[in-house]
Amino acid sequence: MVEKSGGRRPVLLLLHGMGATGDVWLRWAPYLEQHWPGRWLAPDLAGHGWASPLPSYSFAGLAERIGQALAPDDRLVVLGHSLGGVVGLALAARDAGMPVDAVVGLGIKAQWSPAELTRAAELAARPVSWFATRTEAARRYLRVAGLTGLVPPDHPVVEAGLRQVDGRWRLAMDPAAFAVGEPDLAALLAATDVPVVLARGENDPMVADEQLKEYGVPVATLPGLGHNAHVEDPAAVLALLDPYR
Repeated sequence: MVEKSGGRRPVLLLLHGMGATGDVWLRWAPYLEQHWPGRWLAPDLAGHGWASPLPSYSFAGLAERIGQALAPDDRLVVLGHSLGGVVGLALAARDAGMPVDAVVGLGIKAQWSPAELTRAAELAARPVSWFATRTEAARRYLRVAGLTGLVPPDHPVVEAGLRQVDGRWRLAMDPAAFAVGEPDLAALLAATDVPVVLARGENDPMVADEQLKEYGVPVATLPGLGHNAHVEDPAAVLALLDPYR
């Protein structure tokens, strides 16, 4: 988990997407140092990075694991990417009892086809894949995390997503996490009273403006950016948090 202290409050909770780790936010450190007034946390979601797996995966279960590691007296602003955005909404649910002040969900996939859900279930059922070299494992990690072309294979962000065991390499991610399923965004949004913004990169192929606007919350579109807008342009995504500092 990446963590930085920068004052008492608010606390910014940064949640990564499927296949990534908290280290995907490393590039944010200098921007947060200048523009965020409080502490920030970037934990690994369960079954990712150094976080232990869950017996089974659900958005509520992932949120509960994150909540267990948070200080009870901190107010939270959550910025979550893709899977992390859904987990952020689960954290902000009234019944969760967490001190969340606002959620910005970036690149949340709002609609899933039967074929996509079948593919996710197939990936979840597969055993761990092993690779003879770090290079092969790094390529696979970059594909799974959606970071191909955005992060070089030798970057520390990639290192956090790999494990070497007895001379072989694997991804740190628990494949079973793919079974988390399709989020019920309407229900998640109805279950929270805090301000929510749904954001996407203009060129994100996974979600469209029209899909997000159906939910009746503010939608922000970031010009020229893709699904991993937070990696492409940290400053542009950080600006979405200005109302909550």
